[in-house]
Amino acid sequence: MTTARTATPSTARAINDRLALNLLLEQGPLTATELRDLTGLSRPTVADLLDRLQRTGLVAVVGERGEQRRGPNARVYALVASRAHIAAFDVRSGGVSLVVADLAGRALATAEVPVEGGGAPDTAGAIVATLLESARGAGVERLHTVAVGAPGLVDPATGRLHSTGNLPRWHAELLAALWELPDTEVILENEVNLAGRAEYRVGAARDRDTFVLMWLGHSVGAAVILDGRLRRGFSGGTGEICFLPVPGTVGLPSADSCEGGFHGLVGSAAVCELARAHGLPADPAGDAGAAEAAVRAALAAGARGEPFLDELAERIALGAAGVCVVLDPGCVVLGGETGRAGGAELAGRVERRLAGFSPLRTEVRAGAAGGGAVLAGAVLTAGDAVRRDLFGEP
Repeated sequence: MTTARTATPSTARAINDRLALNLLLEQGPLTATELRDLTGLSRPTVADLLDRLQRTGLVAVVGERGEQRRGPNARVYALVASRAHIAAFDVRSGGVSLVVADLAGRALATAEVPVEGGGAPDTAGAIVATLLESARGAGVERLHTVAVGAPGLVDPATGRLHSTGNLPRWHAELLAALWELPDTEVILENEVNLAGRAEYRVGAARDRDTFVLMWLGHSVGAAVILDGRLRRGFSGGTGEICFLPVPGTVGLPSADSCEGGFHGLVGSAAVCELARAHGLPADPAGDAGAAEAAVRAALAAGARGEPFLDELAERIALGAAGVCVVLDPGCVVLGGETGRAGGAELAGRVERRLAGFSPLRTEVRAGAAGGGAVLAGAVLTAGDAVRRDLFGEP
């Protein structure tokens, strides 16, 4: 027999506090009446929680609002966004992008730090110095949490980064330097997983609990969201589709190289080579920016660019089919520089071609989180960590 349990008063208060704080975070300043309407809580309960949250410094009165009733104006309450501050990093081989934000996720400062070649001996220190200078310039003396998006496998058990390629040494040195920041939590996550979180929370998959983000950039990867949860796998390797064996490549991938895998078909160098084969301009450097430009040029070329777009869509659909017949996500979002450049036009072509490869009905959408998807996902991740600490969320 199951014994029914009721929440203790302290548990009920914690649940009500979290509910109110999240509403203030998501909807902005609210009156006590609006909080009662949104939560369904009684007038005394709302008054009690607002008093309690003001004493903790998480909520403050920010003004008054005239209502269509007699009596004094209603007080307006807001989350104190300066109660904690966060930072987010997008780490690439050529440098980093970073943002400092408040508890509500509003950007207070941003910075770009380019890194030439393999980096100098003091690269990591210079990047951390830029972070701290940016924070101080925004009036921030302490960072509660820093979330870092980087290429490679993040071990779910240890939180450590393992490279699947030749990542520069300064990546590991930067992480070590961040971990030395006093009283600051550092969260490391694969950059494509962060982009997937951004698409789930604020991008193209906001209405989906299950989908796969295919990241098409310098290399390729995937973020897998199943039933609202990011899946990492045993070693953090879920989504390493650059190693996926597909037809049309020069050979097969190996444990040391993804050149014979899906990467060899839709990585940026392959996209640029395909564009040139179709008589379209493409920078021989073959980096992610060049691939993005090649796709945009094909779209601008009208009928002349269609053969290239069709072949590119077929290549992308090959990899997507391998993912879909295993996971059946129902939705694939195309992100990264190539996916972003192709937009809805490329997504539609991939969807039609994918329908011929797989019996599973799958919608293909263009990513909507933009070029800052990794940073956006990192801000969301850091913000979640702060709320777990300050709001007492599970």
